[in-house]
Amino acid sequence: MSELPRRAQGGALAVALVLLVIWGTNFSIIKLVMSHTSPGAFLFARYIVTPLCAVLLLLFVYGTRWPRLPREEWRTLAWLTLLGHVLHVTLINWGIYLSSPFSTALIVACGPLMTLIILAVAGSERLGRAQVAGAVIACAGILVFLADKIGLGWQAGFGDLVLLAATLLFSLHTVAARDIIIRRGPLLVMTYTTIMAFPPLMLLTGLSGVATDWTAIPPMVLLGLAWALVVSSFAGWILWGWVNQLLGVARTAPLLYLLPPVAGVAGWLMTGETFPSLKLAGAALALLGVALAQFGRTPA
Repeated sequence: MSELPRRAQGGALAVALVLLVIWGTNFSIIKLVMSHTSPGAFLFARYIVTPLCAVLLLLFVYGTRWPRLPREEWRTLAWLTLLGHVLHVTLINWGIYLSSPFSTALIVACGPLMTLIILAVAGSERLGRAQVAGAVIACAGILVFLADKIGLGWQAGFGDLVLLAATLLFSLHTVAARDIIIRRGPLLVMTYTTIMAFPPLMLLTGLSGVATDWTAIPPMVLLGLAWALVVSSFAGWILWGWVNQLLGVARTAPLLYLLPPVAGVAGWLMTGETFPSLKLAGAALALLGVALAQFGRTPA
């Protein structure tokens, strides 16, 4: 292996680790921002800022001659916009608002397991014994993690249920986007769907956005909002696509298991979140099950 690829791979790994810190802390930043705004207002700001970023990026890469797509691919992008932006992003933000940063990170980390199950149900993937065992262990871990809320009624765990639904939707989006991303690349798919999400999200969140007194929000909160939207949500996923392209998904996927510990520390420092021993045990069990399910067919 030449010196240049080693340096490039080392740089990609460093970028990946920085991104995991950014994403892990972002759950707490969003939680703090939404203590000054409603989830609807936060989404309104997101879909003012990120489509603008997408347009600027397309202009930088392609100028005014953006790639044209056939009608069937536009239909696919419309479906991905509904799954990924209108439904997933809306639910994940409401889930963060109703739950906690650590719960959000743990449930999001279960996404690869949901994707694997979807592929198995669709007949695209066969589950081995280790993967089935991993799925059972992960489900048991999530039940242990939510045990302190189960006896308090459905309202106590409603935010976590919303997060589970959002993660399932993102897994469906991942499967549905696989072919078009291979053909067109993640940059084009991400930017086009982000722009296409602008009209429906404005209809859903416009009243909340207009009703919010943005001038009354503290400057540090607005800075956190800008960080969450531009750096973490938009630029972060572009960089993650570059990291995946250089290192390969097989090497980057295990890094996502660092999200819950980072989010837990950030939640403790920034929002005062606490972690009973039973909840920590459930989280560890869930992550073990997800890891076993995802990598059960590959050598150690």
